[in-house]
Amino acid sequence: MERRHLTILTGASRGLGRAMAEQLLAPERLLLTMERRPDTALAPLAAQRGAHLEQWSQDLSEPAEAAERLTRWLLTLHPATLASATLINNAALLPTIGPLQAGSGEELSRALRVGLEAPMHLTAAFLRVSDRWVQAHGWDGPRRVLNISSGLGRYPMAGQAIYCAVKAGLDHFSRCTALDEARRPHGARIVSLAPGVIDTDMQVQMRAGDPAGFPDRERFLRLHAQGQLTPAREAAQRVLAWLARPDFGDPCVADVRDATQTIPGG
Repeated sequence: MERRHLTILTGASRGLGRAMAEQLLAPERLLLTMERRPDTALAPLAAQRGAHLEQWSQDLSEPAEAAERLTRWLLTLHPATLASATLINNAALLPTIGPLQAGSGEELSRALRVGLEAPMHLTAAFLRVSDRWVQAHGWDGPRRVLNISSGLGRYPMAGQAIYCAVKAGLDHFSRCTALDEARRPHGARIVSLAPGVIDTDMQVQMRAGDPAGFPDRERFLRLHAQGQLTPAREAAQRVLAWLARPDFGDPCVADVRDATQTIPGG
């Protein structure tokens, strides 16, 4: 029996997530995407490539609901048909740029739910069910969780308190979960990866920020003017190459731009 590689990807409708989804479409893969508005162009592309694609319209600001849905779906799969299982937590929101008090309370909560709570809930569901595959069925396929972080999770920036906190939380949640999984005989490998500065809608938002509340705006304007933004397609290649590394998980918190790291195919 030919076994497929299972990949679950959030935020696949645009930017880095859309580019990753397109590159993940292959006959040997079962790809599940989760986003509020699925990209309808992915389905015909999957059919053209002979890939198995599931697309969910799912509001990740309701993370417990999303995790329950994922749990039910994973329990319908037969582990013997899977060669590996991977969760990529990519979805995030960029709230109002400026001091913490500039945005609404609902905006703050939504950014935290989508960018941090949802990855934690989905990771817990993914680990819980795949643990059952290991314990009940002797499944020995590799399990990976890739959290898409940011340099802003490691370096503070005025006007970005919420986004920086979300990404810092993602990094530390990854570290702690990796320690838990390292104690298990067939534990999953966890990485929180900063993908570099990418030419996406988020960069457009940064450049449009009010300099009165965002003193680093000029930096983002300069990056764009000097052509230093990585195209989404290229960034996706680098991220997926990191995911394929034989030493994935070491280090747990990483950056594709790390000069000390050799990225296969990157």
